[in-house]
Amino acid sequence: MSDDWWYRRDSERVVWRGRPRLSAALPGIGFGAAVCAAAIAAAVVVDPRLIAGGVLGIGVAAWAVLQVRRTSYVLTTRAVWAKRGVVGLTVRRVTLEKVQNTAYNQSVSGSAFGYGTVTIEVAGGRDLRFRRVSDPKAVQRTVADRSGGTDDTVPGTTAQWRSLLRLVREIRSSVE
Repeated sequence: MSDDWWYRRDSERVVWRGRPRLSAALPGIGFGAAVCAAAIAAAVVVDPRLIAGGVLGIGVAAWAVLQVRRTSYVLTTRAVWAKRGVVGLTVRRVTLEKVQNTAYNQSVSGSAFGYGTVTIEVAGGRDLRFRRVSDPKAVQRTVADRSGGTDDTVPGTTAQWRSLLRLVREIRSSVE
């Protein structure tokens, strides 16, 4: 995968990179094949010139494959990146500080074949989805670990928390 669509800052390094599985193009390929079959049937039954409609079916299938092949995802030590587009290009960067939550889901076929969707909830923006990626649980865990989403430790020392508790009790007693 080419790295010319995203940039690195300072000592930023790639933690994970991926793309959707080619199976994500199956609905478009199926529709394109159906259009080709309809064009062949129409050419046989109605008029041989209708075979030209098969070009449309081939175009639909090719477009579906290109959409999948031109989608890339990158997780670095500072940000999450997503690139999509066949003719135009959409690149989205979300810094890890803006990641609020992560999740993944797998359909029945996704569980059987090891793919799924990772959802990254972003503060103040739309969610970012890595669709049909291999091993979505590992990807979700990697993003959560990098964004601080799995840190279960309580900040501060026991002495600081006891001091805070005393202060809250003093405030409470003065209010009552």
